[in-house]
Amino acid sequence: MDRLFETNFHKKPIKQLRLLSYNIQVGMASSRYRHYLTHSWKHVLPHTKSLGNLENIAHMVSEFDLVALQEVDAGSMRSHYVNQIEYLAQRGHFPFWYYQTNRNLGRIAQNSNGFLTRFRPTKVEEHKLPGVIRGRGAIIVHYGSSEQPMVIVVAHLALGKRTRQLQINYLSDLVKGYEHVVLMGDLNCQMNSSEMDSLLKKTQFCTPEVQPKTFPSWRPTRSLDHILVTPSLRAGQLEVVDFNMSDHLPVAVAVNIPEAVKI
Repeated sequence: MDRLFETNFHKKPIKQLRLLSYNIQVGMASSRYRHYLTHSWKHVLPHTKSLGNLENIAHMVSEFDLVALQEVDAGSMRSHYVNQIEYLAQRGHFPFWYYQTNRNLGRIAQNSNGFLTRFRPTKVEEHKLPGVIRGRGAIIVHYGSSEQPMVIVVAHLALGKRTRQLQINYLSDLVKGYEHVVLMGDLNCQMNSSEMDSLLKKTQFCTPEVQPKTFPSWRPTRSLDHILVTPSLRAGQLEVVDFNMSDHLPVAVAVNIPEAVKI
């Protein structure tokens, strides 16, 4: 847990947790396909609206207990040298936060996953996911005792189908044997894909009754962002948050914590 950081906010007792997963696209706020071309410079250079966009994101995520973040910058030129995970933790009043940098391009970019939490984990692990092109990772967070932990997996999977399957096989092996598990992130595939079918067969994850569309944010046609849970956590209905500060929309769900899990 060498990159688990703590601030001095007070935690509150809770038996139900509100979870959110969001690919923030480094705070770029795309709203048209043409922005992938016309705003491409924002992946390298800072822009005047990025901190204002982050402030809006911080206000939105502050309503949740556990937040998985993808496409976050851990502090480079394009983010005004601001660690966006730290910024969101402080502005959203999260006592604990963690980041995993998967592509370190020095001053140009610090491509990362992030995790914000109102509760102290008992263990945090960082995993590099398999792939021909390196740069994808997963954060594994444990809560409660080693005998009955709740395990949160934060991941951002590859664009290519073959590599995604390798990564899903890897994650399936990681969570094997745990009863209380949540997988959160931009998985870059829909529930009806062969990769997701493989994931469901290899694990205890439930198929959500509702599979809301999250991409592209301005006219969603695809369900790429997911929060999957095992049956013991008794999740509510997965929902999309109407909040357009990225090319993805956030997804949220409430889960009930079993008594065996002591947070």
